[in-house]
Amino acid sequence: MSIVAAVATGGVKAALSVIRMSGEGCHELALRLFEPASGKPPKTGRASFGTLRAPDGSAIDTCVAVFSRAPKSYTGEDTVELSVHGSPVVTAAVLRELFALGAKQAGPGEFTQRAFLNGKTDLTGAEAIVDLVDARTENAARNAAAQLTGGLLAKIKEIYADLTYLPAHFSALVDFPDEDVEPADEAAVLETLKKAERELAALEASKERGRVLREGVPAALAGRVNAGKSSLLNLLCGADRAIVTDVPGTTRDTVETELTLGGVLLRLSDTAGLRETDDPVEKLGVERAEAAAAGAELLLAVFDGSAPACADDERVAALAAPRRVAVINKIDLPASPEAYRPAGFDAVVRVSARTGEGVDELARAVAELFGGAEPPNGEIITNLRQAEAVSRARAAVSRAVEATEAGVTPDAVLLDVEEGLSALAELTGASVRDDIVEQIFSRFCVGK
Repeated sequence: MSIVAAVATGGVKAALSVIRMSGEGCHELALRLFEPASGKPPKTGRASFGTLRAPDGSAIDTCVAVFSRAPKSYTGEDTVELSVHGSPVVTAAVLRELFALGAKQAGPGEFTQRAFLNGKTDLTGAEAIVDLVDARTENAARNAAAQLTGGLLAKIKEIYADLTYLPAHFSALVDFPDEDVEPADEAAVLETLKKAERELAALEASKERGRVLREGVPAALAGRVNAGKSSLLNLLCGADRAIVTDVPGTTRDTVETELTLGGVLLRLSDTAGLRETDDPVEKLGVERAEAAAAGAELLLAVFDGSAPACADDERVAALAAPRRVAVINKIDLPASPEAYRPAGFDAVVRVSARTGEGVDELARAVAELFGGAEPPNGEIITNLRQAEAVSRARAAVSRAVEATEAGVTPDAVLLDVEEGLSALAELTGASVRDDIVEQIFSRFCVGK
């Protein structure tokens, strides 16, 4: 394959930038620019300090270079990584010289794609790299790191190995009738299939948590005027994102922000206070508030625990969402005996948006609703490609279970087993179309 090069650390100003090269001949090409300070050829796998010089002998930069030999490198090919000072002007100058010497610009994900093609990683590990780079919460990063080190792959290999035994044993029975191969125990076969079915169903069910890790949860704050929604938003953000006054109806439009609560990424909207009004602007704000709540997966319904209940509280409590948490605010003030008492919520927590009391309880409630309390182990499906492959594998194994229980002949059962194995092979990349591979790596940034 040709020599490719790219900046692996982005094009912004920084203390350091890393320029990566891969491909046969990249060592020799790099040494046409890199002059080791020791005057000796750089040792493989060791950092070497030196100077990068243009063909006319002028210095471009000092740098640290690491030369790696195939197959003991990230891509499985000969590689060179040059750590230069992080000026975009410097990195552009180095790349310009490398391209003039014959290197080509690496495409998105080309280094990782070469690693996959050279057997250095499977597709689940490659996709974990994208998830790790894109992670916006600690849990998302932990899951990606666990997948990168083989968490999902190990589970798939375990299921694959269990299923592979069945067609292998049946083939031995058919192809070698004189070898006294023991017939398969029907009960054992059925238990193997049911075990695989359970494990695939668990993987399939994990796709919802994977979506939450990757995309976050659309959430809405709703409540009557002066219930303290905007104050709560500012507290959760750690910044004044919304205007807070004692004047009822201050918030008239939705204020959107992203924050992490209980290890869960929330795409949170603060909305106008719900009440009957003749003000056309405020009325529009109320309509937007109701629309935001209707489109949310999580509703944080805020009630004033220091004030008597009113019809507006009932209006807030009637808002529908898949998951709902009632937040009783202003617990730093004397509680009103006539305050609204919410019912029918997934959780009820008491907080003070002024002092911060109770926020930890609110975080725990959100974590329990969206899996943030459970440390991820890497066995979570995080994209549609993975989800579709697991779904096909589970469906095929389920058919095999049903056929076995119905007494269908083994050859017919094995057709479903082999279909499940084929779907699992697509999941890891052991058997996958070239266009799918191209599509996967197009999601990567250049230099990765």
